Amino acid sequence: MTLDLKITGAMIADGDGGAPWRGDIGVKDGRIVELGEVSSAAARTFDAEGALATPGFLDIHTHYDGQASWDAEMRPSIDHGVTTAVMGSCGVGFAPARPSDHDRLIRLMEGVEDIPGSALAEGLTWEWESFPQYLDALERQSRTIDIAAQMTHDPLRVFVMGERALFSEQATEDDVARMRDIVREGMKAGAVGFSTGRTDIHKTADGDWTPASEATTHELTGIASAFDGLGFGAVQAVSDFNLEREGDAFDEEFDIIEAYARAAGGRPFSMSLMQRDFAPDQWKRILSRIERLNAEGVDARVQVAPRAIGVILGLQCTFHPFMGYPSYKKIADKPLKERVAIMKTPEFRAQLLAEKSDKVSGEGSSAPPLADMLIEHMDFAAKKLFALGDPPDYAQPAENAIGARAERDGVNVWEALYDAVIAQDGEALIYLPIYNYTEFNYDNVLTMLNHPKAIMGLGDGGAHVGTICDASFPTFLLSYWARDRAAQAGLDVAGAVKKLTSDLADFAGFSDRGRLRTGLKADINIIDVDELSLAAPRMIHDLPAGGQRLLQDARGYRATFVSGRQVADRGKVTDERPGRLVRFGAH
Repeated sequence: MTLDLKITGAMIADGDGGAPWRGDIGVKDGRIVELGEVSSAAARTFDAEGALATPGFLDIHTHYDGQASWDAEMRPSIDHGVTTAVMGSCGVGFAPARPSDHDRLIRLMEGVEDIPGSALAEGLTWEWESFPQYLDALERQSRTIDIAAQMTHDPLRVFVMGERALFSEQATEDDVARMRDIVREGMKAGAVGFSTGRTDIHKTADGDWTPASEATTHELTGIASAFDGLGFGAVQAVSDFNLEREGDAFDEEFDIIEAYARAAGGRPFSMSLMQRDFAPDQWKRILSRIERLNAEGVDARVQVAPRAIGVILGLQCTFHPFMGYPSYKKIADKPLKERVAIMKTPEFRAQLLAEKSDKVSGEGSSAPPLADMLIEHMDFAAKKLFALGDPPDYAQPAENAIGARAERDGVNVWEALYDAVIAQDGEALIYLPIYNYTEFNYDNVLTMLNHPKAIMGLGDGGAHVGTICDASFPTFLLSYWARDRAAQAGLDVAGAVKKLTSDLADFAGFSDRGRLRTGLKADINIIDVDELSLAAPRMIHDLPAGGQRLLQDARGYRATFVSGRQVADRGKVTDERPGRLVRFGAH
């Protein structure tokens, strides 16, 4: 037998968490056929001497629902070793959808996930109405990596209930029955799960609540019953537990989520977990309820992040502190270079700093109330605003904050912010760690990471393209925790690889990947671990209609293979397009 590919001399971290061992990998027809000492001839040999070979990483929390229909490269996930991306998180997506729903769903995704509506309007092909037709359309597009799609609650509710879905109306018995049947149909056609979103933070681009945010227990359990007897698929939820409302609604809200998880026919369930400043101990309560669910036989997990989940601010980004100021709004549409030139003049600076900001959230705006809270309470908020730097520093002490520096220098905080946003000719980035940084350290993040029911997630690849770039989480986990702080974390590189591969494959039900093992799919990363590092995010304009997004480069990935074909070469995307749609149920 002549192999298609032979990878030689690697230290193999096979995904099961054991100590890496030196060996070769033989690949034929997209599968691993030999492992260890490989003597067979090969059409191509790749020298991995001195590098780590890992299974391709999985990411079970992305939002490529629109991008996957037009984009073949699938950045930024491919830049960070991801070879399988599950999209359709948080209840937002684009199928099923009638033609009359297209604009509504675009406005929803624009508001919830900060994806430019103009890019979606131009890029989406809308070759579908039903969810099975959506999968067929995705299957026709080749790409670098594999994708898998969850069914999502918001478009499903709009499809079944029409205008009634938009006004927090309760679903009728007939509505619930129809939603259940459509989910069952979608699962049998190849969906890998179902997701719902229950948060007061997510709003449409018009400032409206998301359709599924107020779904009742009856609706959620009725939909989840579609999983009875299927034997595959997982369900997912996100909730902020009604933080914007008065009183403690935690247990009431968790009871709804718990009922949803229990109704899913024994299928695995996951929900988002992070520390919120306004409810700093809520994450502990979530873990307590999750532990109780598991003790009672429910396979319930929490999706966690390896660092703070933060917003990136700047003149190029979706949000910055001066966007609501009258003087700034007059120049907001000018090119960056012109804006910065104007902002550097003493006259403009004095004029703007003498003003007050208009409100930036509310009716007709997708900006969350948090934006106005930051502006109104900037003396306090600036204590968590940091110049990100290059290389980016996601773990800065409190004394590095812009507010702390302004106080030390005897400068008004707004003056310090003004200087920060025009630095580097307006390309400087300011980092606001919204979640997981309440105490200005990562002790709680480490507790979450090491919890036995935690799985990696929340990277949001494809979403929040002008404010967040967290698809780099795999690179951060490997470099920050498993390499540089292994003793503190109790996590070595092999353990981190396990978290990014087999743990996720086993949870989500991908039986053909997640490990380097003969017979499995040849999705493989070759990594120079000592060189692994992140560059600062950078803004590019490559979305349809000229839309912009943040990308974040990484050093240290020598190569990434999907089905044995090299899709990335030292951080550069190749011309290979072996990625396919993964279908559960149908295939």
